[in-house]
Amino acid sequence: MTPEDLKYTPDHEWIASRDGGTVRIGITDFAQDQLGDVVFVQLPEVGAVVAAKDPVGEVESTKSVSEIYAPVAGEVTAVNDGLTDTPELINSDPFGEGWMFELKITDEAALGELLDAAGYRALTDQA
Repeated sequence: MTPEDLKYTPDHEWIASRDGGTVRIGITDFAQDQLGDVVFVQLPEVGAVVAAKDPVGEVESTKSVSEIYAPVAGEVTAVNDGLTDTPELINSDPFGEGWMFELKITDEAALGELLDAAGYRALTDQA
């Protein structure tokens, strides 16, 4: 499952545009499937200023630990506190309740450099 209305990174994050230059970020269905059962999530702090491709957190599963990267530069404006108690939301609803954090982006043009759904499917051989 790769929703058409989102942008994607080669590191398996999805990016949804929100109002006012804010984006919501999570990991893709492909990524959560590769990870297996998610048991812990470390998210960035609200107010943190991040550069594109900075590591901003971690997802720990029964198989491995993977870093979460900022797909674009900006300031963290919100985190999904629900993942603290229920990290498995990343497995059950990666594009909905399993979102991770929101950024107020510094350069909206950077969104144009991200993959569209077809590009992401090609990257992961889901075409």
